[in-house]
Amino acid sequence: MSGTSPATPKPGRTPRVRNGLATKRAPAIRDDNALFRDGDLFRDGKEADALRTIGEVAQALGLRQHVLRYWEDQFPMLRPLTRAGGRRYYRPEDIRLVIDIDRLLHREGYTIRGARRALDRPPVRRVVAAPARESHAPLIDAINRQTAVAAGADRDADPEQTLVAALSVLRQHLEAIRNRLARELAST
Repeated sequence: MSGTSPATPKPGRTPRVRNGLATKRAPAIRDDNALFRDGDLFRDGKEADALRTIGEVAQALGLRQHVLRYWEDQFPMLRPLTRAGGRRYYRPEDIRLVIDIDRLLHREGYTIRGARRALDRPPVRRVVAAPARESHAPLIDAINRQTAVAAGADRDADPEQTLVAALSVLRQHLEAIRNRLARELAST
């Protein structure tokens, strides 16, 4: 044999096997941000907001140091502190950013360019207020009126025509909602 042997997986990693030989390791699924928030990512006795060396960060996240250096070149927002001799020290916000970059690239399948764009975008407001119950009242009234007109006008009216009229009212209501949403998005 040429000196190659199947690689043994690191703890928390699963080996990828091809042709009977272990190849590149697949990343384990875990929530590093939750571990970082809980203080379980680094178990070294330091405070949660302590500066970490590139080696400590790389080891805790299962990455190599050269990958972190490459990401510093590719992601302008990732700027750890550098001290004499060029030693890098990662602040808690740098570590959170590295965790997000790792998630985007390795779990969600983004390219570096796509991950950079995703991180450059302002965060999306995730909470949308539910429409007030009164906003449904005009729709319900219009449907009731349309149904009453159809029922009173002709007892033998085509049910399909009644349905088309009700759908027309619904379409108008949906267009009003869509316009209101577009105005709201444009103002943010």
